[in-house]
Amino acid sequence: MSLMFNNGSNNSGLVTAQNIQLWLAKYKTNGVDIGLPELLCYRSLSHLLNLRPSRDIASALSGEDRSKIKGRGMEFDEVRHYQPGDDIRSIDWRVTARTGKTHTKVFREERERPIFVFTDFTQSMYFGTAYLCKSVQAAHLAALITWNAIQRGDKVGGLIFNNTQDIELKPKAQAKNALALMQALVNIHEPRFESVQIDAQGIFLKATQRLQHLAKPGALVYLISDFNGLNDASMAVISNIARHCEVKAILVNDPMEIALPNSAFQQTLNITNGVERQQVNLGEAATNQKYQSQQATHFESIKQSFARYAIALRTVSSAYPIEQQLNQRDMGELL
Repeated sequence: MSLMFNNGSNNSGLVTAQNIQLWLAKYKTNGVDIGLPELLCYRSLSHLLNLRPSRDIASALSGEDRSKIKGRGMEFDEVRHYQPGDDIRSIDWRVTARTGKTHTKVFREERERPIFVFTDFTQSMYFGTAYLCKSVQAAHLAALITWNAIQRGDKVGGLIFNNTQDIELKPKAQAKNALALMQALVNIHEPRFESVQIDAQGIFLKATQRLQHLAKPGALVYLISDFNGLNDASMAVISNIARHCEVKAILVNDPMEIALPNSAFQQTLNITNGVERQQVNLGEAATNQKYQSQQATHFESIKQSFARYAIALRTVSSAYPIEQQLNQRDMGELL
């Protein structure tokens, strides 16, 4: 069995059952749940990304280059004799007492760029018809970005949330912090929800508001979501973040969210979001056209929302491995 589709980003192709099985084995995933082994494997693929700043932003920071400027920052550099004009708050009283001469601390200006990975695990993300659920692909993206940041020497943190809870991780330039983020992705990923109606827009808004408090000026912020919960209120918060940070949005979608599968004969497909159930008639040209038009309008609305604030938006399909999409679309520079 094979499925022909276009993911809306010039990455059309053939997904076969055989290829899917090979991909699942290669990336150590079952497509529905996530575990540490599959997230750890992206450490060897981190070179596929380029997270260098794409524009000048407030407090231009870079994790690879140590500043030669010495000033009051976060990282201690040395102790020297006190000089007129030095901040008295920086006097090192222990060294001063031991030597009998006034000494002051000098701090190296901190240049590591904080990177935040905002990962959406709300209900609509637990959908997939080909290779992975969107939530699993989101976790793989978060892992890839995290490992690349650590490799560059940048600080990485995250905000991961689902229907009922969220986990915040402050940025740190340490491999153990990357492992903590990986474990948080595993812990909060819940592909099986109770059949209750949720306020997707309210949940997404609260998550963006939390992110606004976490993301400091100069940070690089990745938003990984299907943006089904996006509305004017949350877009306003994201635009505020973008005033002081570099924001990049990654929309994770599934082939069936763009167009219904081709069918040689009419049949009924039962679909559910975990709460509501609906029947879709396949093989009817009018139904297919109406659905495709509605979905195109939906995705165009999201695209225009980000374009209004000059925020980069990229699309990643859940139907292909990330590595394949990066290689085919040269997205290492785009993400």
